[in-house]
Amino acid sequence: MRTAYSVETVRAAERRLMARVPEGALMQRAAAGLAVACAQLLGRVYGSRVVLLVGSGDNGGDALYTGARLARRGAAVAAVLLAPERTHPGGLAALLRAGGRTVAAGDAEETVLRADLVVDGILGIGGRGGLRPDAARLAALAGDSRGVVVAVDLPSGVEADSGEVRGAAVRADVTVTFGAHKPGLLIDPAREYAGAVRLVDIGLGGELPDEAESEALQHADVARLLPVPGAESDKYRRGVVGIAAGSGRYPGAAVLAVAGALRGGAGAVRYVGPASDAVIARFPEVLVSEGGPLKAGRVQAWVVGPGGGDDASTVADVVTADVPVLIDADGLRLVDPGAVRGRRAPTLMTPHAGEAAALLGVPRGEVEGARLESVRELAGRYGATVLLKGSTTLVADSGGGAVRVNSTGTGWLATAGSGDVLSGLCGSLLAAGVSAFDAGSVGAYLHGLAGRLAADGAPVGAHDVAEAVRVAWRDVRD
Repeated sequence: MRTAYSVETVRAAERRLMARVPEGALMQRAAAGLAVACAQLLGRVYGSRVVLLVGSGDNGGDALYTGARLARRGAAVAAVLLAPERTHPGGLAALLRAGGRTVAAGDAEETVLRADLVVDGILGIGGRGGLRPDAARLAALAGDSRGVVVAVDLPSGVEADSGEVRGAAVRADVTVTFGAHKPGLLIDPAREYAGAVRLVDIGLGGELPDEAESEALQHADVARLLPVPGAESDKYRRGVVGIAAGSGRYPGAAVLAVAGALRGGAGAVRYVGPASDAVIARFPEVLVSEGGPLKAGRVQAWVVGPGGGDDASTVADVVTADVPVLIDADGLRLVDPGAVRGRRAPTLMTPHAGEAAALLGVPRGEVEGARLESVRELAGRYGATVLLKGSTTLVADSGGGAVRVNSTGTGWLATAGSGDVLSGLCGSLLAAGVSAFDAGSVGAYLHGLAGRLAADGAPVGAHDVAEAVRVAWRDVRD
């Protein structure tokens, strides 16, 4: 499990550790790890041109001590000081002793543009609200330079706790973070600014709490959570999922949701809706009911909404069921919020940014710019687990706790019907007895992996993604 902690939590852990180690030890550990990463990126340190963008905080100190280490190995290191009178004194002295030099911010353009490597030490993890004009100019120069841009702990200008970017910010190729990941390194839009993320251990592990602010499942975590049939399994032990989806206008949504459920391991699928002919033509094993959700027979979870049009009565019937329910697409638009809050069985809601904005009554851009806050707000407001789809899919539980961040997403999943496959896949996991929080997290992971496997760098459709779910499942298990 990859875990990320808030600024307050990380700083408290640092204070506890600093009380037990020599003064400056943590900064030296950070600088040592950062210098190693920079040297690896350069390939050859001797004779390379390194530019440090140095602010007034400890991140500036980290950058200066790193520059000193690289200068001692033969790099030509120049430090651009944004606040000369408030520059970390120990770090600056170390750099100058090692043969580094300083450059005035106003005269730094050519130096930055010709650099082989630019180290962003402008702001630390406590930065808020984007960069000021002088720093924004340097960030733009770094982006235009020919060198690799390395951020110290977090790209300057992005917000560590929320992943929000409220103004100009550094776009890094690599971020070297210390002690623990920060939520903004995992969550868009900030994640886009971070590039590849490397974690340097500075000894915080024993000081951090068990519960993180956010977390990302890895292969081993998903393998542990996947329901695997045993020798005594039957279709009910594996899980029977009901799919109430599709309409005369969107019959394909029903087919894709059913495909996601079957490829996701459901023991059986019961289908309710007007697209039964299309479903049976593709999947003859599906059990079709003509009597609506209340007469469909025994199921262990329901999926409602994909391509459902304006059929509010079906949504209302499904929500009354005393089994886990996944609500997607048109179901989110039609469902009674009070009925969701009043449910006793688990509920998983799976909106994209536009649907989440409608549920919250805010512009879509507000959700896209504050994804972490939005998913938490929805989960609390509806008393449900919420899976917010997007470039980084987030899953929040109604009871609070860590928000899950999916690490397998790909732009190739931005295709019509892909969300319908995800709904069926998560529904099959719910029917197998997986909790709503884990079902959303595991479903998103497998869905993203399937998208990558199906695409392999080329365009795909939702049907291809559904077929690749089986391969993704096998890859995780193996």
